[in-house]
Amino acid sequence: MIDADQGVVDRARRIKLLILDCDGVLTDGRILMLPDSDETKAFDVKDGHGIVMAQRAGLRVAIISGRKSSVVRARAKELGVAYLYEMAWIKQEPYEEILAAEGLADEQVCYVGDDVVDIPLLRRAGLGIAVADAVDEAKLHSLLVTERSGGRGAVREIIEFILKAQDKWDHAMARYL
Repeated sequence: MIDADQGVVDRARRIKLLILDCDGVLTDGRILMLPDSDETKAFDVKDGHGIVMAQRAGLRVAIISGRKSSVVRARAKELGVAYLYEMAWIKQEPYEEILAAEGLADEQVCYVGDDVVDIPLLRRAGLGIAVADAVDEAKLHSLLVTERSGGRGAVREIIEFILKAQDKWDHAMARYL
């Protein structure tokens, strides 16, 4: 569970949009290359269910990936992710497009990353979070670091933190109790 000071909890209360890097955040960062030039990846089911819970609670979700993968497109569609940008090595452009489309400001965004290409958005978003196994430089520029690693429940941990900060967790859990 994320242990955060009150200032970070206050930032989490303002979040309306969760933007995720893919490789190393939604996955453990490993890529299995297939003979037909495609690739496959493994996703944590708890992260996926967390995304569904976040959307039910009113959060919008986006993925900005530096790679292109049919597996990621299928997973994003399956989860109902609002925005998916692929081949985005400079992530500020899709970030700005999403904010404009949603009519949101930086302080309403949580960005989750794991590598140096994520640093500009980790610094810009109202709540920048690095996963536990992120590179040191990404952690240095984040307000929080998860206890769980990418592809191993980190996204779920972040969603629970945000929903609890927004007093939406009990309502999200009510359907299961």
